[in-house]
Order: sequence, then structure tokens, then C-alpha cells
Amino acid sequence: MSKLSPVLRRLVKLSAVALGVGLVATACSPAKAGAAAIVGNQRITIATLDTEVTNLSQTVKLYPTTVPLSQVEQTQQTLTWLIRFQINDELARQAGITVSSAQAQQALDDIYAQAKSSAQAQGISNVTLNLILVANGIPPNLSQEVGRYQAINNEFVKQANGGTEPASDTPAANAATAQLTKARCQAAKALTIQVNPQFGQLNYNQVAIVAAPGSVSRAAGPAKSTSQAGLSPTC
Repeated sequence: MSKLSPVLRRLVKLSAVALGVGLVATACSPAKAGAAAIVGNQRITIATLDTEVTNLSQTVKLYPTTVPLSQVEQTQQTLTWLIRFQINDELARQAGITVSSAQAQQALDDIYAQAKSSAQAQGISNVTLNLILVANGIPPNLSQEVGRYQAINNEFVKQANGGTEPASDTPAANAATAQLTKARCQAAKALTIQVNPQFGQLNYNQVAIVAAPGSVSRAAGPAKSTSQAGLSPTC
């Protein structure tokens, strides 16, 4: 069974990670009108984002206690994954990697098998793939994209390790993962990603959308300094 990337390792824990707080209110945007983000020469339109957030929200409602995602978190995490998918496609292009639909399906099956086993060990029953996906802010209809994302990771790691998959938790695996992290950063940098500040900003360390500073209401008094770590590529 393939080793999951650090990003997708969250999928086996059934825990949603809050990627920001508060609705942003900034109207100005470096992105073109109607775009939630621009990744390379591809626009992720606000209409597309709204549709995918609706897809996510409809399933989240089925798990009100297991998946306590706020509307803001649903929006930020959906946009995060839409951007991640495009970054990994660029990574694959740069590395000369192609993956088949069968490889993507196998990667998705592996994710589900590991997640289900982990959830059952925690006493959680009736674990579906949809539950695993929405618990991590991924609209269920994008499951094949998740499989492709992981399949690209798998192939890159094999390539970095000389053509064979390294054993888990070994120096070879750690070295290959480090190469993957650097390559993903370089892919993101090459795409010159712009995020509409209405939805937040991209943290390159997390490869995630986080709240933009000064975009949420706060109590009166001096403004606290906001960390700029991760807001530009470091590769």
C-alpha cells in the first residue's frame, strides 16, 4: 500500500483542520474579475468555487457532529484543494509524470482503506469515502481528483527513489518526500498563483488558503502583527 503524502495523511485521521477564521470583506483583488484564484493561465471562477462549496456543504450536513466545518472553513478548504490539484498537475508536467485513471483509482482506494481502518480503530462505524473526503474539506464529487493527486505523489516518490517505492519511515522515504515538497513548491512558484483576497491568501508552507490579515473584524485597540511566514515560495 502506497505511503500517503503529508497533506493526505490527514485523511486517515478523520479530523478537519481549520484553515482560517472569519469572513473576509476586502473587495479589491489582484485577481481578474470573477476569479476566486488564478493559477498559471487557469482561472478558478467564483462560480466554480460556489458550486463546489455547495457540493461540499450538502454532504457536510449529513454529518453535523462528525464534520463541524463552518461555512468559512468549507469555502477556504474547497479553494485550497482546487489550487492543490492544479499545483500537482504542474508538478507532474515538470517531472514528466503521467498517471492513468487506474492508478488514480488505486490511490483513492488505498486512501479509503487506510482511513476506514483508522476510523474503525477509534470506534467509528459506517465510514464512507464521502465522510473521509468532507471531513477534510473536499467535495465528494472531486474524489477522482484526489486519487490523481495521490497517484502523482506516488509516482514522483518512486522516481525520486530511483524507480522503486521506498519503505515507509526510512531515510530513503524521507529524502524522497523532501524532494516532493521542494518540487511542489517550485511548481506553485512557477504558476504565479493569485488569490482573490475576498477568500484569503495562499500559505505556501501549508499549501492552503488562510485568512488575509486585516480582513476580519477585531476588537478596538492596536492591531496585532500578522506573521508573513509562508506567504511567498521559499524554494
